[in-house]
Amino acid sequence: MQPIKLPPPIWIEDHDGLKQLADELNHWGRIAVDTESNSLHAFKEQLCLIQFSTPRTDYLVDPLGLEDLAPLQTIFDNPKIELVFHAAEYDLICLKRDFGITVVNLFDTMQAARILGYERVGLDSILEEKLGIKLDKKYQKADWGERPLSLEMLNYARLDTHHLLALRDSLESELKTRGRWELAQEEFIRLAHGNGNGKAEIPPWQRVKGAQKFSDRQLTILQQLCAWRENQAKQMDRPPFKVIDDKRLVAITQTLPESPKDLAALGMTTRQIHLFGNEILQAVGRGKLKPMVSRPRSLRPNQAFLDRLNVLSEWRKKTGLKAGVESDIILPKSWMHHIAEKNPKNIQELSPLMPDSPWRVTQFGEEILAVITTKHAKVEPKSKLIKKS
Repeated sequence: MQPIKLPPPIWIEDHDGLKQLADELNHWGRIAVDTESNSLHAFKEQLCLIQFSTPRTDYLVDPLGLEDLAPLQTIFDNPKIELVFHAAEYDLICLKRDFGITVVNLFDTMQAARILGYERVGLDSILEEKLGIKLDKKYQKADWGERPLSLEMLNYARLDTHHLLALRDSLESELKTRGRWELAQEEFIRLAHGNGNGKAEIPPWQRVKGAQKFSDRQLTILQQLCAWRENQAKQMDRPPFKVIDDKRLVAITQTLPESPKDLAALGMTTRQIHLFGNEILQAVGRGKLKPMVSRPRSLRPNQAFLDRLNVLSEWRKKTGLKAGVESDIILPKSWMHHIAEKNPKNIQELSPLMPDSPWRVTQFGEEILAVITTKHAKVEPKSKLIKKS
């Protein structure tokens, strides 16, 4: 059970405080880290809070009034300091995007739990299962850009890192007991190498769910609606989906409303119609007249590549099921595509396609090579990882 009362976290909001924090954190070989952003409450999200916990103290850093976090870079750059995150990928994206910070040495408790086959890997779920600690996640979607933050929000934020070090040690012990520690270390290296490099930016109209089968004219109308929504969201400083959601944009594109009454029939509220109705109808009109757009069409891969991809996908799915883990733990999707493309003939050619993963190469390399030389995925997994525990 967590302590009834913890000493208050230390709040840091200036460069002098950052320097003192960096000096303190440099004394520890292992630090818990988390971040909070305002993606649900602003047009352009930003990093709003960084939490650190050592075995002794919890710290909350307010980055909103800081131009840089330079004093902390030495902490993130130090290979001798392990940074413990839960679900690190998004935190790394935010740290790099807003402050250019990258990470060298990390332990991701969510990825560790996934490697062990836990089905519920949210922080609250895994803390309760492993340590018997219950977290209240009521502020998970809070606006972390508001100031001042309430005492309840501050306490919520500090608890996201306060127990991470104990959770990390418990997971490490289980990983070693079940023979998956080397695999976990390789995954942490892979995550660190990603270092906040998000996916390539895609135009908003290409990201709308439900528009996959639209004609080029419908896509052109949708493009105009999305351009209007982006501009409106920017003016209001709120996420685009809070102006009008994708489902409504799809319905507008399909039905081509011509009046406020038509918009009401699609489920738009009286307030939405009052605020945006005329502009939406104008966007539809522009879309009817503009030169048509179309989705980018990539060349169809050759059949040999598709055959290799299919058998690899089937093999990793079977292997994951036997090991009790998701298939991407066995072989990350990007590696699977690269292997299918390059068609390695031996271990020497395969190894560079699975960078920094000698354990996977040893465990699965021969199976992968056998699979991609067959037309159908009949190779049965033989790895020792297969044993469920």
